Amino acid sequence: MNLQSLALGFLAATAVGGLGWVFLYPLLSGEKQAEARRASIGRPEPATMRQSERTQRSRREQVEGTLRELDARRQKEAKVSLSKRLTQAGLDWTPQKFWIVSAVLAAIGFVLSYMISGGLLGAVGIAFAAGFGLPRWLLGFLKKRREAAFLKALPDAVDVIVRGIKAGLPLFESLKVVASDSPEPLKSEFKAIIETQTIGMPLGDACARLYESMPVPEANFFGIVVSIQQKSGGNLSEALGNLSRVLRDRKKMKEKIKAMSMEAKASAGIIGALPPTVMLLVYITTPQYISLLWTHPTGQLMLVACLVWMSIGIFVMKKMINFDF
Repeated sequence: MNLQSLALGFLAATAVGGLGWVFLYPLLSGEKQAEARRASIGRPEPATMRQSERTQRSRREQVEGTLRELDARRQKEAKVSLSKRLTQAGLDWTPQKFWIVSAVLAAIGFVLSYMISGGLLGAVGIAFAAGFGLPRWLLGFLKKRREAAFLKALPDAVDVIVRGIKAGLPLFESLKVVASDSPEPLKSEFKAIIETQTIGMPLGDACARLYESMPVPEANFFGIVVSIQQKSGGNLSEALGNLSRVLRDRKKMKEKIKAMSMEAKASAGIIGALPPTVMLLVYITTPQYISLLWTHPTGQLMLVACLVWMSIGIFVMKKMINFDF
C-alpha cells in the first residue's frame, strides 16, 4: 500500500469522525436534551405564573421588611438596663433595692474579712467581690435558670397553639389557653402578651416584644413568625408547626453539644479546683506556713492577684467550651 492510499484513508476516517462528532455526539451525550430544557425554561411564562411570581416576590419583600424592623429594634436595645435585667431574672426589685443589697453585701464582706485577716487590702478585695461580683453572678444565675425553664416548656406551648388553630380557635384564644395552663415562667410571659394586646397593641408586635423579657433565640423565632403572619398572612398552623420542630431540633442539638463538651468542662472544673484544694491541704498540715497569705500585706496582695488570675483563667476556659448555635 503506497503513501497516497494511506493519506486518503486517514482523511476519510477524519471526515467520518468529524461528522459523527457534529451529528451523533450531541444526541448521545444529552446536549440536545439540555438545550431543549434550557429553551423551555427561558420561554416567556404565562400570565398566571407571572402573577404568582409577583405575589411571592411581594411576600418575600414583606418578610424582609419585617426582619429588618426587628433587627433595627434589637440593635437599639442592645444595651440592657438594670431594671430590664432584673425583670429577665424574674425579680420584682427596683434598681435602688438592688444597689442597697449590693452595698450591704459589700459591707458584710469587708467587716468579716477585716475581722478574720486584719488586712485592709484583702478586706477591700473581698468587699468588692461581695458587693459587685456576687449580686451580678446571682442575677445571671437566676436569668439562666428562668430561660432554661422557659425553653423546656415552649415547644409544648407552640404545639398547643397549633392544635387550637387547627381546631378553629383564633390565635388570641390559643394564647389564652397557653397562659392559663402552662408552667412558670411561660405562663407569666404569655399573660404579659395578652395584657399588652388587650390595651391596644397589635398581636404581632406584642409577641415580638417577648424577646425583651426573655432574650433567647427561640422567643425571637416565635415573635418573628407571629409578626410576619399578622402582616403578610399565610398558614399560621403550618408555620408554627415548623417552628415547633425547629425548637425541638435545637433542644436535641443543645443536649448533644452538652454531652460532647462534658469532658472539657470536667477538665476545667478539676483545673479550677486544684489551687483552693492544695491551699486547704497545706493549711490543714502546716497552717503557720500558709497563714502569711492573709496576715502579711504582701501575702494579701499575692492572694488578691491569684484570685484575679484564676478568675480570668476560669472565664477564658468557660468561653472556650461554651458553643453558640
